[in-house]
Amino acid sequence: MIFSKKSSRVNTDPQQVEEFLNRGLENIYPNRDYLKTQMLSGKQLSIYLGIDPTGPTLHLGHSIPLKKLSEFQKLGHKVILLIGDFTGMIGDPTDKSAVRQPLTREEVLNNCKLYKNQAETFLSFKGRNPAEFKFNSKWLAKMTFADIIKVASKFTVQQLLERDMFQKRIKEAKPIHLHEFLYPLMQGYDSVVLDVDGEIGGNDQTFNMLAGRSLMKDLKNKEKFVVTFKLLVDSAGKKMGKTEGNMVSFLDDYSGKFGKVMSWTDGMILLGFELCTDVPMDEIKKIEADLASGQTNPKDYKVRLAKEIVTLYHGKEMAEKAEQDFNETFKKGGVPEETEEVIVEKGESLVNVLLNNKIVSSKGDFRRLITEGAISDIATNEKIKDFEYKVETDLTVKVGKRRFLKIKIK
Repeated sequence: MIFSKKSSRVNTDPQQVEEFLNRGLENIYPNRDYLKTQMLSGKQLSIYLGIDPTGPTLHLGHSIPLKKLSEFQKLGHKVILLIGDFTGMIGDPTDKSAVRQPLTREEVLNNCKLYKNQAETFLSFKGRNPAEFKFNSKWLAKMTFADIIKVASKFTVQQLLERDMFQKRIKEAKPIHLHEFLYPLMQGYDSVVLDVDGEIGGNDQTFNMLAGRSLMKDLKNKEKFVVTFKLLVDSAGKKMGKTEGNMVSFLDDYSGKFGKVMSWTDGMILLGFELCTDVPMDEIKKIEADLASGQTNPKDYKVRLAKEIVTLYHGKEMAEKAEQDFNETFKKGGVPEETEEVIVEKGESLVNVLLNNKIVSSKGDFRRLITEGAISDIATNEKIKDFEYKVETDLTVKVGKRRFLKIKIK
């Protein structure tokens, strides 16, 4: 049921609204007072978060806006999780120094197979006020060339060229493809079709979300608020990611999540608490003061942070177990008790074993890890250097700093 006017089912508790407005937010458009007034009005607002399925799983970076979307839902507002199955094929140029490799329709749909189930960690798709799950190909794939021209007429080339990464490419004489110009127009058009009151996302999505705000004003004469969030970065402004090996995937087990958080820099501790946990802000301020005093080892708080994050996904018991595994593995040089065990045919290639068990993401990933000396035999403590390595005997391998697999021969 959608409540377009005041409803007793919308929570307008001033303290909870203030908590929402004060935690993790970077900017609010048109301004903070506007959103605060809307949230205190009693009107059920409609808010959406868009995610392009560029990878086969959600990660901790996605959890930041998902947690905020869940806060809106718990306050009684209508929330929508929009999968950019069409925009995902175009490729968001945000923060990219070169054009994205295009994805096929099949690749995009395959990538998002787990998204709804994973999003249920934070959102409820059932009950009295269920979150909606939608795909933007439903309308974008049906647009005619005339429709696209109409939307494109609302923007200027100068507006689009203002984007930092486009300016950088121009200076470096790198190409900017026309379809990259169309991306923010398509994302902006999502807002028009959904007819929402607001959109949320990371601060790296500001340009795209404001494009939707402009279209809503122009095509629907409607004010749309935009909420941008801080990104989880270290003190140098570097985001967690695949390259750094510290990206926490929803598919990582409790031990993997714990270990990856422990690999974060100390500069990510406070942001991690603010963006990725439910620890109260007052307590986080005390942690900040404690760290600034230098009286506590940052590692102690990093352990606390890792346990808080694991608890959200796997429960308190598994968080305690993850700490035990970490201590055993990294302090004593052992192998975690819960390390997965697989049985394979003698002579099976190691790359296939690791691929089939999602220890590596691709053959290219395997070759990179071999080249970097990041795969080793635990029994001999020797690095595996052969790209064509065959499993001839029982073997326990360590991949990177925190991934293990026990391989048994049939």
